[in-house]
Amino acid sequence: MRRSEVLAAESVSCLNKALCHLKDIWEEIGIPEDQRLQRTNVVKDHIKSLLDMMIKEEESLRKRLINSIQTCRTEMEKLYLELQLPVFEEENGISMLQQEKNIRTQLEALMKEKTRRMQQLKALVDQDQDLCDILCSMPYGISPDSVPSLEQLENFCQHIANQNAEKAKRYAEFMDLKRQIILYMEELDHAPETSFEKDVVCEDEDSFCLSRDNITSLKLLVCQLEERKAENEAICESHREKIQQLWNRLQVPQQEREAFNDHMVTSKKRNLEALQAEVQRLEELKLLNICNVTDAIRSEIAVFWEKCFFSTDQRQAFTPYFSVDFTEELLSLHDAEIQRLKQHYEDHKELFDGVHQWEESWSLFLELEKKATDPTRFTNRGGNLLKEEKQRSELHKSLPKLEKQLKAQIDVWEGEQGREFLVNNQRFLQYVEERWELHRIEKEKEKQERHLKKSKQTEEDMLYGTAVRTPTKRRFLGSATPNKSRKTPAARTPGSGKPPHPRLQGCNKENEAQLKGTPLSGALLTPASPQRNFSMASVASTYSEFVRDLVNTESVQSSETCPRPLTPRSSTAS
Repeated sequence: MRRSEVLAAESVSCLNKALCHLKDIWEEIGIPEDQRLQRTNVVKDHIKSLLDMMIKEEESLRKRLINSIQTCRTEMEKLYLELQLPVFEEENGISMLQQEKNIRTQLEALMKEKTRRMQQLKALVDQDQDLCDILCSMPYGISPDSVPSLEQLENFCQHIANQNAEKAKRYAEFMDLKRQIILYMEELDHAPETSFEKDVVCEDEDSFCLSRDNITSLKLLVCQLEERKAENEAICESHREKIQQLWNRLQVPQQEREAFNDHMVTSKKRNLEALQAEVQRLEELKLLNICNVTDAIRSEIAVFWEKCFFSTDQRQAFTPYFSVDFTEELLSLHDAEIQRLKQHYEDHKELFDGVHQWEESWSLFLELEKKATDPTRFTNRGGNLLKEEKQRSELHKSLPKLEKQLKAQIDVWEGEQGREFLVNNQRFLQYVEERWELHRIEKEKEKQERHLKKSKQTEEDMLYGTAVRTPTKRRFLGSATPNKSRKTPAARTPGSGKPPHPRLQGCNKENEAQLKGTPLSGALLTPASPQRNFSMASVASTYSEFVRDLVNTESVQSSETCPRPLTPRSSTAS
């Protein structure tokens, strides 16, 4: 008999003894039969409840074991698939507890193996990424999120080893090429110019990208430097022969020749430059007369290039202009070119003169705009202010008309010539638009600086108690004078002609606001003195403000008489 069965029999015996003992006690006490029956039921219920509770707990344990076995078995099956391992075979005829323990132990081993593989994979991926950055190669084709098999990890490790070997090979090749490049650059007196050359020569070797393209570019750079070295040597040798020939022809003293001996041996950059300079000097001595004539024609050609607004490409197309070989043939080419330019200018003189007229009008317009913002102009009582305003108003109208007329002429010209009409290497209309935009930006900047200066002055006046001297009438803006009734002079609308050019709209917003009676931002209004003095220091920097202040001053001085309105001549001042 098993020990558990013996313990169960002993438990039943103990229960029977306990019930018999209780029965004896109840009989000795004299408890009636019905009460003894009641007490016996209580004992039975208590024992039954205790046993039910114990049975319930053990049933719960059995369910937990079953659930644990099922969960672990599911996890195991999943890990076997991920790790690509054969399925674990469970033992037969073992208890539920042993089965749960075996499955849980196997599951923990599988999870450790998965963790190990993922850590190894991550390390390999990091190494591969570093090698890809250095070699500019594609990453190894493996997913960093899935569990790799042992074979995949082995192949990945072999790939990393191959990449490291390739890195070492390219690094050695890079160092050899870099040494050659530095040596050639020193011989050529050539400093690194491009970003690639600077990366090769100046930057740390470990930071250089060892891609196949970069190695190929290094080899190409070495070949280029070799060719430049050979070319420099050939050029220097040619210059030396020419110098010797010119020395002999010009009978240069031996002392001058000996001072130049250092450059007659080596072929570095400084030697090449010195040889070129000496050849040029000797050629200039040889061809001094013909050079002077050719230079005079070139000056005339440059003038017609400007008149005809030739672009850089058009000017460079006449290659004899840049030739230093002054010969009779070169002089003939220059004569033919100046005749061609003169004829070209005469054929399209109306168009070129129109563009020049626009340039002159634009310069005058900028000059008048600058004068309009100069406070010192108010000291001039000779009538120049009104004259300038009239000129500026006329330019506002004539410039857009001239631009429209030139556009039509340019369209015809481009159709005939089969190429674009350029001014300063830009299409003319684009050039005009750019000038207007720059002018608008400059005006906006001046306006902001003027407002900032006024605001700063107002703050200083308020801080230190300095009174701002303003026209007398400004202190009562928006309110009527007691016991006085005055009529407000109506401002006349400037001109009933066409609206201003679109580029000119908004250039006079500040003055228009002031003409409508809007006070300057940040102005400190103070009571006027009894004498109603008028201070020129308070006059704004535009002619429109000057007219407005003049109206206010005259109105105060003649407050007992009918006010006389003064309308500004133009509202386009900016």
